[in-house]
Amino acid sequence: MDVSGTIRAILNQKSREVFSISSDATVFEAVEMMDAKNVGALLVMKQERLVGIISERDYTRKVVLRGKRSREAKVAEIMSTNVFTTNPSEGVDECLRIMTDKHIRHLPVLDGDKVVGVISIGDLVKHVISCQQAAIAHLESYIHGGYLG
Repeated sequence: MDVSGTIRAILNQKSREVFSISSDATVFEAVEMMDAKNVGALLVMKQERLVGIISERDYTRKVVLRGKRSREAKVAEIMSTNVFTTNPSEGVDECLRIMTDKHIRHLPVLDGDKVVGVISIGDLVKHVISCQQAAIAHLESYIHGGYLG
């Protein structure tokens, strides 16, 4: 299946707002922010530099299952520091491959060292569905004699 397009095209279709938190914040504060912003992950930033990511998965596996207290534990204790990233010119197919192979749901998008967005697996699935619908419409038009060559 051909999945065309770049991450830039996906970013252009969504808000450029990036939700982040400090590594010194409590896990409870991070979960509150994820709930308020209706997101499944937050970037962990130190000034303008990406230092990690904290997700709902980090919370359930590293706090709930280990008996830690979210009001006391710091984001730095449970955040993922081995963060996979992408850039605006990366292909959608490559990002799908990375996210599938690495079992991750969020990819920060960096332009050089600057964070310019975050894409989720849901964003990529929406893009793939849109591409498939466009291909179907094109084929239906062709079948019914509307092909303009």
